[in-house]
Amino acid sequence: MMEAILDGVRVLELGQVLSGPFAGAILADLGAEVVKLERIEGGDDARHMGPAFRHGDALSFHIFNRGKKSVAIDLKSEAGLAAFERLAAEADILIHNLRPGVVAAMGIDGPSLCARHPRLIYCEISAFGHLGPMSGQPGYEPLIQAFSGLSAINGGPDDPPMRTAASVCDQGTGMWAVIGALSLLHRRARTGRGGVVNASLLETALAWTAQKSDAYVNEGRLPERHRSGHPSFVPYEAFDTADEPLLICCGNDRLFGKLAQEVGREDWVGDERFASNRARLRHKAALLAQLAPILRSATRGQWLARLNAAGVPCAPVNSVPEALAHPQVQALGMLQPVPGEDFRLTALPVSFDGVRPAHRGVAPGLGANNPDYRLPPVREHGDV
Repeated sequence: MMEAILDGVRVLELGQVLSGPFAGAILADLGAEVVKLERIEGGDDARHMGPAFRHGDALSFHIFNRGKKSVAIDLKSEAGLAAFERLAAEADILIHNLRPGVVAAMGIDGPSLCARHPRLIYCEISAFGHLGPMSGQPGYEPLIQAFSGLSAINGGPDDPPMRTAASVCDQGTGMWAVIGALSLLHRRARTGRGGVVNASLLETALAWTAQKSDAYVNEGRLPERHRSGHPSFVPYEAFDTADEPLLICCGNDRLFGKLAQEVGREDWVGDERFASNRARLRHKAALLAQLAPILRSATRGQWLARLNAAGVPCAPVNSVPEALAHPQVQALGMLQPVPGEDFRLTALPVSFDGVRPAHRGVAPGLGANNPDYRLPPVREHGDV
């Protein structure tokens, strides 16, 4: 196991389901001590989101809570709030994605808690942001994708608006929270002062759609929808072959010239309709009408061999099992074992000095670490 980069950093996580727990999981993988604070009755809802996988908890809970410790605490009681205050005084970072207004009602909102503990870095994750008329509203991934316009730009021109299958807003917001926390950790090393990090699913979604929305704001261009294509390059999308689909990306005229030569249409390079990318954008339909039947004349494997040899960027449109089985994916070692368990989980997509941070432990049972933090033990763990 590589050196724990964040060794000595203690994190309190008041996280539910995804964005907050994902931020905590990143910090845990990097070596921080992450103490997950949960309700005594039932704990994080994610424990029960799906059938029991291991130790009575759903797979989703294990994915986003690996390597943490669990403390079950009643924050509605005087004793619970007093214990929380003690833990906050000993923590470096606090992360929460509780419903808006909950922490303020308990007196543990960012400004209040940081006034009492000036070194604390307080990360608040919300649905719609900390400002504005909707700041108090809760929200979920598909709601934010729909509200932000992200669903409206996903899919093809004739498709209805659709969500991205991955939880890009939830997980992206967890990443922004970690970036903010580490930034303030650096500032605290200079000034001794913590602070409040605000991140939200809506702001994350708006950042992911910036290329489209900035084009609308600055040039008046509404985004076109391309299932696998790109609004600025041609050809740059998936094509049918004799068996399976293949994605080809000609990001400049030199690559297009290589493609034209490999498919036996060197004349395209001299055709004023296709000679430059801007011309190809104007005459996209005419070019694709000629390219598509050529690509259907051979199998995907044959085209992959030929185009890769010619230096034309291309890739199979893989299923999840196909992607995981590919030698390149296997070489990266993204799937890593959970210590002491019989299953593997996807690791962090970053390496340090060539080494990827490993999972540091299994997701904890509810309240399993109460005694470690001088709190009463929980009588039963697992399903409630």
